[in-house]
Amino acid sequence: MRTTKTGMLIFLLTCILSAALPVNAQTRTTVSFNNGWKFLLGEVATAKDPGFDDAGWRTVQLPHDWSIELPFDSASPTGNGGGALRGGIGWYRKTFTLPASSQNKNTFIDFDGVYLNSEVWINGHHLGLRPYGFSSFRYDLTPYLKYGAEKNTIAVKADNSQQPNSRWYSGSGIYRNVWLVTTNSVFVDHWGTYINTPQVNSQSANVRINTNIESVMPSLSKITVTTIIYDADKKEVLRKSGELSLNASVSTMLQEVKITNPKLWSVEKPYLYKAVTQLSDKGKIIDVYSTSFGIRFFEFDADKGFLLNGKSVKINGVCDHHDLGCLGTAINTRALERQLEILKAMGCNGIRTSHNPPAPELLDLCDKMGFIVMDEAFDMWKKQKNKFDYHLHWDEWHKKDLEDMILRDRNHPSVFIWSIGNEIPEQGDSTGVTIANELASIVRALDTTRPITSACDRPGTGNDIIKSGALDLIGYNYHHFMYTSFPKVFPGKKFISTESVSALMSRGYYDLIPSDSIRRWPERWDKPFTKGNPDLTVSSYDNVSAPWGSTHEETWKVMKKYDFLSGQYIWTGFDYIGEPTPYPWPARSSYFGIIDLAGFPKDVYYMYQSEWTNKEVLHIFPHWNWRQGDTVDVWAYYNHADEVELFLNGQSLGIQKKQGDDLHVKWRVPYADGILKAVSRKAGKVVLSKEIRTAGKPAKILVTADRPSIQADGKDLCFLTVKIVDKDGNIVPRADNKVVFTVAGSGFVAGVDNGSPTSMESFKASERKAFNGLCLAVIQSNGKKGPISLKATAEGLQSANLQVLVK
Repeated sequence: MRTTKTGMLIFLLTCILSAALPVNAQTRTTVSFNNGWKFLLGEVATAKDPGFDDAGWRTVQLPHDWSIELPFDSASPTGNGGGALRGGIGWYRKTFTLPASSQNKNTFIDFDGVYLNSEVWINGHHLGLRPYGFSSFRYDLTPYLKYGAEKNTIAVKADNSQQPNSRWYSGSGIYRNVWLVTTNSVFVDHWGTYINTPQVNSQSANVRINTNIESVMPSLSKITVTTIIYDADKKEVLRKSGELSLNASVSTMLQEVKITNPKLWSVEKPYLYKAVTQLSDKGKIIDVYSTSFGIRFFEFDADKGFLLNGKSVKINGVCDHHDLGCLGTAINTRALERQLEILKAMGCNGIRTSHNPPAPELLDLCDKMGFIVMDEAFDMWKKQKNKFDYHLHWDEWHKKDLEDMILRDRNHPSVFIWSIGNEIPEQGDSTGVTIANELASIVRALDTTRPITSACDRPGTGNDIIKSGALDLIGYNYHHFMYTSFPKVFPGKKFISTESVSALMSRGYYDLIPSDSIRRWPERWDKPFTKGNPDLTVSSYDNVSAPWGSTHEETWKVMKKYDFLSGQYIWTGFDYIGEPTPYPWPARSSYFGIIDLAGFPKDVYYMYQSEWTNKEVLHIFPHWNWRQGDTVDVWAYYNHADEVELFLNGQSLGIQKKQGDDLHVKWRVPYADGILKAVSRKAGKVVLSKEIRTAGKPAKILVTADRPSIQADGKDLCFLTVKIVDKDGNIVPRADNKVVFTVAGSGFVAGVDNGSPTSMESFKASERKAFNGLCLAVIQSNGKKGPISLKATAEGLQSANLQVLVK
């Protein structure tokens, strides 16, 4: 886990181009190394040389995704499966100095992720190559550094030019955070702690702390290792010390402690402890290393499903890719947090990191917010899915990449499942037996506290990965119609739906065919799709799915009935760039999400909210702007009520009640302008009422912010929802007005979006057309305090002004 200490802010401010990096004389420092990088898109063979002149290059702040800045291109070799955004080769360079006092220290650089095929040089010395774009890695800079007034130059090449290498939008560049770590000569190793709780109940928890300690000081033979555990209120719970004799390289200290009356981590109350490891020599502290952890016990049971802290919990999870919509893949903690907040409000309690190791910040947030994470390693093994994908590097790198994922992530209490692969071609090949067992043995050598699965899209006894016996959980991708037979097919085995649903929807769009007519688009996944809607839309009635999948309701009706079905990870929580099934170009992002690319919920969001939460829910749709003579199906999702009555202009259209396993009720209504009103009741008493009004012509813009203030750290974000409304404030459901954003003060427009899978507008512009009445602007702090003033204008509409405070 990453270390922090008092004085961090000083280092964050000083770690800029050509700035000296002060180092605390006693313990380690870990500072952001994101600022002051020079960037050039294109191959420059001499850019690795320290004396290379990069004065004409653009200055960027990391994390950075260069592909999201490029125009959509039908000729891009990524294809629209990769978002129709080009890759290429990019170079990054940074010049910095270190004080003379650092000369007897060890200095490392930690990359959380570089896409793809990264190479790193320091002062002309080649440090290494890392092909996998999702792995975190460290290099030791110490032997090659200069100190005092002499400048150091680090150069990074990212080669994402060979395409296609991904089945979805990958992004390009140093898209995750970079850290500079300085230690003394004896220090806790990289990802050097491993904390687990082998025995836990409500009265006590046994905590085992393994600490790996590296020494490059031959004269020091013995140190004292002290571990102090703090609770969430930063109060000391206990401490334990012991002496450790050092080896020439890495030594391991095992400490065992007991915490009485522990506060258990759960999805409702994700309680976190912190273990602070201190290394000292004759009473002098020489290193401090912090590790957050949680105390919980769980099991997957063949009959009862998933139990957390002794209680049955259905995993109501989603799969998500790693892009952040208009921000691309450049990681941003607030953007991740917003996604998780939206999912949590829906009742979601699980995240699958499909199909690769995630950013560390995602797991930190899942720890704090209470999500059950399936941490996934690979989308393919030795057999390719794309010509230039990871299969090219499998033999040389898979062991290292998998080990590094486990070492980095195994202290996160949110991680409950390791997945060694997704829809691996070796499911139908005897080599799947050998590889699955090898990967499982790699995982179990580093962590035995979590079950291993692989996401199998060919579930059955003939699957070679399942036959290997390597899996603790049998993972089904789709095949919801086979769920009920699982105990007979795999008696005594444990079930998880690693991927489910694959329903298709365009937010705010509705076909007027009978809404109970289920369609599978395209008819075959491997054939070109020539039907569908000419404007490349998909109805939001939850009646369309990919042929391998199902609608949301079809799967949930089965999943909710049986305890042995431990849960599911729905494809997907959010729309993502790339994979625009069922359509070809010019579609360029997905239709799978419960939430669109801009973060606006689709209607089915409220079905899950009515099923997965205790909130009172009543949601009716579609909008109420149609033509005279149309017959419109009106759906309602609701809970905490016996019935729903629908009114049109005050006249009752009847009462509907859910029957059997129904998840919604429906009326078929001849259209008339006016007010559509739904009222839910329980035992005759009104629970909720909702209205939808026929909207007039677009008249004005409304802008609302997700938060009134943000931090002046140069990273924090404010997400602005922009609505096109009529003179009475009703959203205009088909409005597509172009909105122009003007920003003044302590921020800038970081991205714009509208949730449309077919929009060719730039994500990095300062204007955006509305899609079905909505668009989004993302405002980023520029690092200075003070207000950000935003003005949103559109031709012929009343403008909107909004101010956000930057603290």
